[in-house]
Amino acid sequence: MKLFHSPASPFVRKVQLVLIETGQSEEVELLPVSTSVTAPDSGLVASNPLGKIPALTRADGPTLYDSRVICEFLDARAGGALYKGGWETKVLEATADGIMDAGVSMSYEKRLRPVEKQWDDWLEGQRAKILGACAAVEARWMPTLNGPLTIGHLAMGAALAYIDFRHPDAGWREGNPQLTAWFTEFESRPSMQATQPPAA
Repeated sequence: MKLFHSPASPFVRKVQLVLIETGQSEEVELLPVSTSVTAPDSGLVASNPLGKIPALTRADGPTLYDSRVICEFLDARAGGALYKGGWETKVLEATADGIMDAGVSMSYEKRLRPVEKQWDDWLEGQRAKILGACAAVEARWMPTLNGPLTIGHLAMGAALAYIDFRHPDAGWREGNPQLTAWFTEFESRPSMQATQPPAA
């Protein structure tokens, strides 16, 4: 199997965390790509018509894309238990993915648009999504995060690490002491250490 890969992508990192935690890292070759909405990688588009990462090519089936699809496939392939929490686990994963979506949208706005064309209200709206999601996790999902490892843990770890990486002034820790404490411990996990993005 081959994984279209960019070390800065939180969605790719989530897949890598699953690979490590399920013992499949050695079975997947990383294919580095540089891609964006305005300049998609041609090799990636040939495998994923959406031109988005991650995408996982397989010898025995079509390319899989969307991190949730890939992660569930890899967990099932390994006979894992990351999704055994059912809908609760999947909603927590979706919440973390929403944080990633908002963070990536902010990054595109800041990195691809000229400064004079950047939309401050758009950036603030995405930041509000991040803060709202973190507040919801603090209020509702800490018992899950403090329990056995699930895809929710890996997705939330990748999401919060990405916000710290690209948007360190987002302020997600404010008012969320339990989530802050959880992440401080979780980011020391070997899989998190092994998948850190390069310095910005």
